[in-house]
Amino acid sequence: MEGRVTQLKRATHSILLLCLVLALWGIAGCAGRPAPRGDYPPGYPIGYVERGVASWYGPGFHGNNTANGERYDMHQLTAAHRTLPLGCVATVRSLSNGRRVTVRINDRGPFARNRIIDLSLAAAQALGMTGQGTDQVELRVIDYHGRPGSFGYLRVQVASFAEPANAQSLVGRLKRQYSDVRMVTVDLPSGRRYRVQVGQFMSERQAEAVAERLESQFAVESLVVRDDM
Repeated sequence: MEGRVTQLKRATHSILLLCLVLALWGIAGCAGRPAPRGDYPPGYPIGYVERGVASWYGPGFHGNNTANGERYDMHQLTAAHRTLPLGCVATVRSLSNGRRVTVRINDRGPFARNRIIDLSLAAAQALGMTGQGTDQVELRVIDYHGRPGSFGYLRVQVASFAEPANAQSLVGRLKRQYSDVRMVTVDLPSGRRYRVQVGQFMSERQAEAVAERLESQFAVESLVVRDDM
């Protein structure tokens, strides 16, 4: 009799364990979207969506270094974005014809107002926008292949000059009201440029607020950019 009771207890225990395993498996399988991976920057998880104007860049930059150190190849499916962490993978959909292309963010730009992404020639051809030069698009981040912790602060780029004296003059004016002001020298196919930047911000909301204040104070057209590490 005792042996039979022991067998029943063991069987009951096994059934309970099996039910627990199945329940846990069901919870894991039925959970919705998986939690973002720890190496995604705050504010840019998979699913980040942005709409605006896309442009493209090609022959004048072909072979130059991109922001992540690669050589720009206009025949590859890549793109430039001002703030998305380098290594983000995004689908770009044309809102005018519905075409889609998947690109990897490996460069910074476009440094023009009201544009959100600069596509390579190959990506622009995939969307059928090389003729008109720009297109209304929707971009959606679908993956991230960058190094964890490799993204830097956001800064407000107040202006960009061809003459260093003009940039230094603006730096002097800005330093009267802002403590973190710098001039960055960049070499472009069109020549050397001197960019004046302000601040170090963790969120775009903070950076955009300062950008609006700078525009009203100094009559400039500022841009928010990420300072890559």
